[in-house]
Amino acid sequence: MESPTIDNVLARARQRARDLSLPYAGVLEPAEAWALLQHAPNARLVDVRSRAEWEYVGRVPGAVELEWKSWPGMVPNPAFLGALGAALDPKVPALFMCRSGARSHEAAVAATAAGFTDCYNVLQGFEGDKDADQHRNTVGGWRAAGLPWVQG
Repeated sequence: MESPTIDNVLARARQRARDLSLPYAGVLEPAEAWALLQHAPNARLVDVRSRAEWEYVGRVPGAVELEWKSWPGMVPNPAFLGALGAALDPKVPALFMCRSGARSHEAAVAATAAGFTDCYNVLQGFEGDKDADQHRNTVGGWRAAGLPWVQG
């Protein structure tokens, strides 16, 4: 991806949200999320995967880690919004990421409904979609894009 300006990244993200009739500010590709994190100092990545995923699959350095659903059983985290409010100013850009983009969509919807005004979903998530062999981390996602991460 060429060096996008933050205004261009945000404009594309917001247009995707409008096109999809989403209730939150925007939708970002992983590289766009990284660009925003690099150039908008108040933007925060909120990794909503489970603790097991952070530990065994990998984590993004500097991300706010808040489980949307907990493993085992993927039980909804009733403390999510309270913990989010304690971790972030509700006016800063909050970029939600999960494994593939579904839980982060739910978290962005809930955060927006709770008064967070600048929420974005990171498409493809940390691991991306499954490839022809049913493996992740090769088709889309944060890791496949070569963005910073460490083993848990």
